[in-house]
Amino acid sequence: MGFKDLIVFDLDGTLTPTKSPMDDEMSALMARLLLVKRVAVIGGGKYGLFRRQLLARLDVPKQLLKRLFLFPTTATSFYRYQSGWRKIYANKLSSAQRRRIKSAIREVLEKIKYRPPPKVYGVAIEDRGTQVTFSALGQDVVAVLGKKRGTALKEKWSRENHGTKMRLAKALAKRLPEFEVRAAGFTSVDVTGKGIDKGYGLRQITKYLGVKIKKMLFLGDAIFPGGNDYAVVKTGVDYIPVNGAEETKKIIVGLLDNVGR
Repeated sequence: MGFKDLIVFDLDGTLTPTKSPMDDEMSALMARLLLVKRVAVIGGGKYGLFRRQLLARLDVPKQLLKRLFLFPTTATSFYRYQSGWRKIYANKLSSAQRRRIKSAIREVLEKIKYRPPPKVYGVAIEDRGTQVTFSALGQDVVAVLGKKRGTALKEKWSRENHGTKMRLAKALAKRLPEFEVRAAGFTSVDVTGKGIDKGYGLRQITKYLGVKIKKMLFLGDAIFPGGNDYAVVKTGVDYIPVNGAEETKKIIVGLLDNVGR
């Protein structure tokens, strides 16, 4: 910890349960961490989700917000605090690209004979501008059902349909070779521009913040082949795999205990 200049977190499944706000304990730990280290968060969700899941639950002085850096939609955009949250860049896909991705998702779903769940909460194919995401249960399942029921339903779907999601991702990658396709979270598949992944996010941190990759530490819940955090492995960054927010809390406590040692 003492040799790292910046700690990088995935969001869903690492700092928070899927599509849910940080709890009080995590908020307090993040506040303590920001006192001693700069922090970046890279996630597949759009900026609005970062605001609801992270910023709305983070009670720290504005001066500390300057030590927090947000990279939504798999680092296709970057926000930092400068007398308010400011968008530094956004690598938007063109309208034609987004139409092609959405059409390909529908075609692949039909090809693999995908059976949708009985009820979908919100749109299943969401155009996030810089990224297009398919979510089997819809984008609003946690917002509609609440954290406990929504998360439980997503976990159940994942247990029963993980193979289907991976087949979808694999088939979609073949259909869209000019894009990056990744299985994400419990129920989602993300599509971004070619070469855009969380490894790209770490390189953007180096570019915009001047922090070398060897001076970063990454924590994520999907650091395994096919997972949307796995791309960081190829960068050579030091990383710690976690299994949910509760494990992340324990690691943050351990990191804080080792500051200065």
